Amino acid sequence: MTAKRRKTQVRRTRRVRKKDERGGSRTADRSLSRRVVPLILSSVALIGLAGICIALYANAASSGFFELRSVEIRRARRAPVDEIEKIVRSNVGKTGVWNADLMELKEKIEKLPFVKYAAVARRLPAGIIVSLAEREPVAVVRLGSGNFLVDRDGEILAPTEDVDQQFPFVMLGWDTEKSDRAARENAERLKLYEKMLTEWRDYDLAMRVKSVDLSNLREPRAALEDSGYPISIMVGRDNFGRRLADGIKAIVGKGEIFEGVELMGPNLKLVERRQKR
Repeated sequence: MTAKRRKTQVRRTRRVRKKDERGGSRTADRSLSRRVVPLILSSVALIGLAGICIALYANAASSGFFELRSVEIRRARRAPVDEIEKIVRSNVGKTGVWNADLMELKEKIEKLPFVKYAAVARRLPAGIIVSLAEREPVAVVRLGSGNFLVDRDGEILAPTEDVDQQFPFVMLGWDTEKSDRAARENAERLKLYEKMLTEWRDYDLAMRVKSVDLSNLREPRAALEDSGYPISIMVGRDNFGRRLADGIKAIVGKGEIFEGVELMGPNLKLVERRQKR
C-alpha cells in the first residue's frame, strides 16, 4: 500500500471515531435527560404538595376543628378534679388540642395535692385525657396550723379538719425540718403510726385514742380520756395492742386521780395527777 493510501485510510478512521464519539455523547445526554427531568418534576410536585399540606394544617389549626371541647380525668378519688379541668381548659383553650403542650400540662397538674403522677394525652380532634396516680394518705399529723394528711413518702398532702374511722387519732411530734435526719425520723414515725393503728384496731381500741405522741421515738405515748379527764399511756416500741389494753385496764375509772401510765420494765406505774379539777 502506498503512503498516499495509508494517509487517506487514517483520515477516514479518525472521522469515523469522531462521529462515533459525538453520537455517543448525544446518546448519553439524552439518557441523562430522561432521568433528571422526571426527578425534577417529581421534586417540584412534592414541594407543592408539602406546601398545600402546610397550608391546610395551618388553616385547620387556626380554625375551630381542634378547639377543646372535652376533658376526661381518670382515676381521681382525692385529687381536685375541678382544679385539674381548670388548668387544662386555661392552657389548651389558647392553643387548641393539636398544639397543646402536654408536658407543661403534666408538670402543672403534678403540683396539685394528692397527685403523684399524671399522664396527659390528646383525643383528637377536640379532647384531652388526664390519667392520675394519686398519693395515698397513711396518717394524720398535727402541725402548727392544724391537722394534715401525709403519705408514706412523708409528703404533706392537704389539711383535714376532723379525724375519721380511717385515721381515728392524730400523730404529734412530726419534724418539719428539711434535713436527712428529720426525713429518717419521720419515716420511722409513719411506720410506728401504721403499726399502732393496725394493732389497736385488732384490739378494738383505735377509736378511743385521741392522739399519739411520737416526738420521742423511744417513748411513744397514747392520749385518751378516762372519767372525763385526759390521760397518757406509754406504749413502748412494740406489742402496742397489748400494752395499750393493759394501760387502760390499769387506769380505767381512776382518771380523776391519775394522769398517766408509765412503763417500768415489764411493770406499769400509775402517775398521780398533779392538779385536780
